Amino acid sequence: MENNEIILGQVVRSIAGRDKGKFMVVVNLLPENMLSLADGDLRRVEKNKAKKVKHVAKTNFVIEEINEKLSKGKKINNAEVRRGLDRYKKDCLIGEQEDVK
Repeated sequence: MENNEIILGQVVRSIAGRDKGKFMVVVNLLPENMLSLADGDLRRVEKNKAKKVKHVAKTNFVIEEINEKLSKGKKINNAEVRRGLDRYKKDCLIGEQEDVK
């Protein structure tokens, strides 16, 4: 997985480390295949987590409001990250329930 496949505001799932299984949002693309991630709760935007690209699984869900703000160089807050992740989790649960029917 290359760094250019992941964009700002994209939801990813950690697949390695203490935070394994947690969903986070990409808040910055760093050099050498690294990402800055935040979940708005334990990993706040101000103190984000640097993680290698190979240690995350990307999803196809991008939080558009966060993507637009970060692309324009504006700041985001933790509430926006939490709302976006909640919306993602809600959409996933609805999708899984429809698959079962």
